[in-house]
Amino acid sequence: MEYGNSHSKRYHRSSLFTCLISLFFSLVGKDQLAFSAAGKWVPWEDRYPFIREASSFSSSSNNANNNKAYDYIIVGGGTAGCPLAATLSQKFSVLLLERGGVPFANANVSFMQNFHIALADTSPSSASQYFVSTDGVFNSRARVLGGGTCINAGFYTRAGPSYIKKAGWDSKLVNESYPWIEKQIVHRPNLAPWQRAVRDSLLEIGISPFNGFTYDHIYGTKVGGTIFDRFGRRHTAAELLASANPKKLDVLVHATVQKIDFDTSGKKPRAVGVIFKDENGNQHKAFLSKRKGSEIIVSSGAIGSPHILMLSGIGPKAELEKLNIPVVLDNKFVGQGMSDNPLNTIFVPTNRHVEQSLIQTVGITKAGVYIEASSGFGQSGDSIRCNHGVASAEIGQLSTIPPKQRTFEAIEAYRRSKKNIPHELFRGGFILEKIATPLSRGNISLVTTNADDNPSITFNYFSHPRDLKRCVDGIRIVEKIAKSKHFTNYTQCDKETLDKLLNMSVQANVNLIPKHTNNTQSLEQFCKDTVITIWHYHGGCHVGKVIAPDYRVLGVHRLRVIDGSTFEESPGTNPQATVMMMGRYMGVKILRERLGRTAGL
Repeated sequence: MEYGNSHSKRYHRSSLFTCLISLFFSLVGKDQLAFSAAGKWVPWEDRYPFIREASSFSSSSNNANNNKAYDYIIVGGGTAGCPLAATLSQKFSVLLLERGGVPFANANVSFMQNFHIALADTSPSSASQYFVSTDGVFNSRARVLGGGTCINAGFYTRAGPSYIKKAGWDSKLVNESYPWIEKQIVHRPNLAPWQRAVRDSLLEIGISPFNGFTYDHIYGTKVGGTIFDRFGRRHTAAELLASANPKKLDVLVHATVQKIDFDTSGKKPRAVGVIFKDENGNQHKAFLSKRKGSEIIVSSGAIGSPHILMLSGIGPKAELEKLNIPVVLDNKFVGQGMSDNPLNTIFVPTNRHVEQSLIQTVGITKAGVYIEASSGFGQSGDSIRCNHGVASAEIGQLSTIPPKQRTFEAIEAYRRSKKNIPHELFRGGFILEKIATPLSRGNISLVTTNADDNPSITFNYFSHPRDLKRCVDGIRIVEKIAKSKHFTNYTQCDKETLDKLLNMSVQANVNLIPKHTNNTQSLEQFCKDTVITIWHYHGGCHVGKVIAPDYRVLGVHRLRVIDGSTFEESPGTNPQATVMMMGRYMGVKILRERLGRTAGL
């Protein structure tokens, strides 16, 4: 579903703030800005001189027999790829390939006020690539240097000790890697009133103890970190590249990798380079150094990494042959075991102005669900035309589109028609409940051989009965919060019955799943009807099936996968902290394995 540039411009024009920011950047022109570590404005080109457009790459000067071949080629400059590249560049030459642009001069990325606009922008240049899973749930993939840290809700929290142990990671190195991230881009939030009300209500209903402000993942109620600073500015994984050795790192943006190239003359296929397309559509090839230890590392995320492996000939043989992709390695597990943490929300109206807030407070329950909150993203013309997940402003409005007529075009027309709806109808916020470790599994499969096209993605939400039971438990917790003394005192509304709140939510057009608006007595049906994503999908390249414990791809030489596609479950309440940590952790581990004590890290 592509709306084109005119759609994006409508969003920009409707927000005076965004217009002023855009005007500022246009006046600055080529001297677009980024923040230095000291908080001062500097041109981002000066801070990151190694970032350039993919078209500047010269294939003719890069071949396996000269010094321009790279020790490491990283496919994907996202949440894991940026810290990984910064770390490996300390000792070796690194090429980082990112299919999107830079985040530094993008107002939709940089400012919390524009969080929902970035998700709603489906133009080709957007930092967010829109897709709908076969389940009928709207979703987004990052398409920008910095990856998901550029379009997410910003919440930062570590994985628990049991997760670290289960992953087989060195806890000492893990505890060194998290602070490396935190010192550069993580902040303590200024707790918004809605977040305080949810925090107090969680404690009132027994989600205790109160653990205060902490990055740690522990039962009870807590306030976590954020990558938004006190001015509402987002700090992304791309800023971790400031820690790189600029003499050993090349970062190419708008470089869409088409496939990994292999030498298949030996007993096992050996990765030798990557073929990528630049912003003008011209094709290039980057070569891997022949030096022992050199590797290609795929860090393209839970969707991108299995997608690239399959396009490169590693995956289920029958599926590859169906699209005439030469089979390099038959592995039926590539793209399998995909999972997404299902999210269900209740909209709670208020009689007062609500300050915008993204996730700051979380209730970590022993029922296997996490309770979070967001507020204030329904009070602008932009929000009224947005239907993406936690920022949805469709809540409270009857869907006028019958289920069988919910085409993309019809939904877009419906969103446009709402521009004259009074903003007061959207005043309030959301209480969110997310399943912690879903057992339901799906898969991705190829649709075309075009790397720009999304594969077919299925999550099979609530196909496992335990997931559905936990969702019901979570909705009952949300009901208690909505009726708690602290929360009703804050909202200053008459106590809403659960059925009324459920009806407001189930009638919202938050997904393409047929609704059962006469059956809100069934919390099971409510869960199924109103499921959305919180963008924590993972899997597709699992350890023991696609990769070894050291993240090397099974059955081939000189190829690893390092990102959330390797996860069996999403770490902590929100995964970004652990994905960034993983990039740093594996970078240090690889250097130490290759250099020993001389690594100096």
